[in-house]
Amino acid sequence: MPRLGFGAFLAPHHPVGENPLLQFRRDLDLVEHLDKLGYDEFWCGEHHSSGWEMIGSPEMFLAAAAERSKRIKLATGVVSLPYHHPFNVAQRMVQLDWMSGGRAIFGSGPGALASDAHTLGIDPMVQRDQQDEAIGIIRRLMRGERVTARSDWFKLQDAQLQLLPLQGEMPFATASQISPSGMTLAGKHGIGVISIGSLSEEGLNALPTQWGFAESAAKKHGTTVDRKEWRVLLSWHIAETREKAIAEARHGLLRHHNEYVVGTLQRPGATAFKDPDEAIEKTAFAPSAAATIGTPDDLVARIKSVLEVSGGFGTLVGFVHDWANPENTFRSWDMVARYVVPEINGYVAGLRQSQHFVATNRGVFDRAKEAIMAKITENEAAVAALAVTRGSRLGDVASASNMPDLDKARARVKAR
Repeated sequence: MPRLGFGAFLAPHHPVGENPLLQFRRDLDLVEHLDKLGYDEFWCGEHHSSGWEMIGSPEMFLAAAAERSKRIKLATGVVSLPYHHPFNVAQRMVQLDWMSGGRAIFGSGPGALASDAHTLGIDPMVQRDQQDEAIGIIRRLMRGERVTARSDWFKLQDAQLQLLPLQGEMPFATASQISPSGMTLAGKHGIGVISIGSLSEEGLNALPTQWGFAESAAKKHGTTVDRKEWRVLLSWHIAETREKAIAEARHGLLRHHNEYVVGTLQRPGATAFKDPDEAIEKTAFAPSAAATIGTPDDLVARIKSVLEVSGGFGTLVGFVHDWANPENTFRSWDMVARYVVPEINGYVAGLRQSQHFVATNRGVFDRAKEAIMAKITENEAAVAALAVTRGSRLGDVASASNMPDLDKARARVKAR
């Protein structure tokens, strides 16, 4: 079975009113925590408005995160390409790659918040075309080409990067929601993709169709796409019991949905929840729910279902939110690493088989026990010591499967 990668996606969605300095530091603490737990990727987005999403430069944040981590890949999720000159984006990503020791992943998008595009005076109708154009330029630059190009929003004259990515070929990925544009771009350029629309039931059900857009575009443009480079985003909060997970997440989930999704973004079709119980029910337990709030087993079942529906992908990315307090959020990610990742990837299958064999084949080890008793009874000093031993807890602490029954051994010695 192919190994499924696991990552985290930080928008971040922090409630307005908290100290930004402490928020940034807590987010860096999370990267360090995920790195120690063995997660594969950390994604960080770019936003310039809304109050809840504070990171304006994912490259700067990830450079700081690189100093506090060792192995986790650091991905821009995403750089909004219409907001930047393509040459500057390429330069910053190459620098991040070197500063992180070759751990950068370049994720791009057209720009998620209409308020950001409005601030920069960009027509939303041209954003996806500009992303497409910029990806092509940046890929050429990162291959070492010297590029001259003129567009209605940027110019390049004999432009060439003086430093190329440390890892040789930096992984590229584009964001995909419900429309086919993201997947089509991935297929056109032969790059990876991160499905953000999977946070909803409609997005989950559309995953097979979405991947079809990528394959069709790749065929049209003579490129290839690989499911191993497909990342799917899910939301969860995990605890030891379902009741505990619900108690930890209910109030933060209500605030996130009512104040951010409905009150700030005014997302079409979204309505405010009347109380935490409705928030939990509709988010995680209704037939149309896409999030998981519960135990590791609940998340394992959800992941297996999404893998089946989608036809398979390479990395599962969890959405980082503030449903629970920092301590319980960190604990949730810890439990996923300890119990969900090994279950999905089969890390403990061999251990379970070994335990089952030892527990159900006791007859195989009886001769080994007899061999030990034979050696004891051959030695007069051992016989004498065993005869007077009382209350020994040796059998309680010994781990050997061939440990003899000491009570029976003493009875045999006394009968001699």
